[in-house]
Amino acid sequence: MKKYQAGIMALMGGALLFSGCAKHDMVKKDETIIPPVVAAVEPAREQPAKKLTATIAPVVKDIPVAPKQAISKMEQLQRALGTIYFEYDAATLSPAARSILSKNFDLLRSNPAVKVQIEGHCDERGSDAYNLALGERRSKSALQYLVIMGIKADRLSTISFGKEKPVANGHDEASWSKNRRDEFVVSE
Repeated sequence: MKKYQAGIMALMGGALLFSGCAKHDMVKKDETIIPPVVAAVEPAREQPAKKLTATIAPVVKDIPVAPKQAISKMEQLQRALGTIYFEYDAATLSPAARSILSKNFDLLRSNPAVKVQIEGHCDERGSDAYNLALGERRSKSALQYLVIMGIKADRLSTISFGKEKPVANGHDEASWSKNRRDEFVVSE
């Protein structure tokens, strides 16, 4: 009798082990969830040989769409702030980067209550530690430029992501040049 009980218990345990838990869809922190599109339903077509006895409600062809929500001033500012790019293994500001920083300065000067975090990024080459330090130097060079231009230092903060958040996943110069950047994120 004990052999049968042990066998049944082992079978139930194996079934539980192999069935596992239901898999849940995971949503990444930065991922946007898009609601499913509701399709208009066509009315049922009447077959020539059959007559419908029930009344069919009319089908609504135009589904009302909610008006676009106004973009907040902070979102507008976030979209307007430019990204600057760097040469390989460098934290010096190019003339193009200085031009973008000047535009960012004008935006920050006209919005004195806004605080911005400058995020330093690198391409995939080099060690994690080296790229974190390089990303920090890059974000500090942008911060220093904006402070010299007249933005108060307490409105700016820096962080380095090194090579952890690439925008281009290729393994060539075209991708690497997009990943060597400073991004400006409105934090308040």
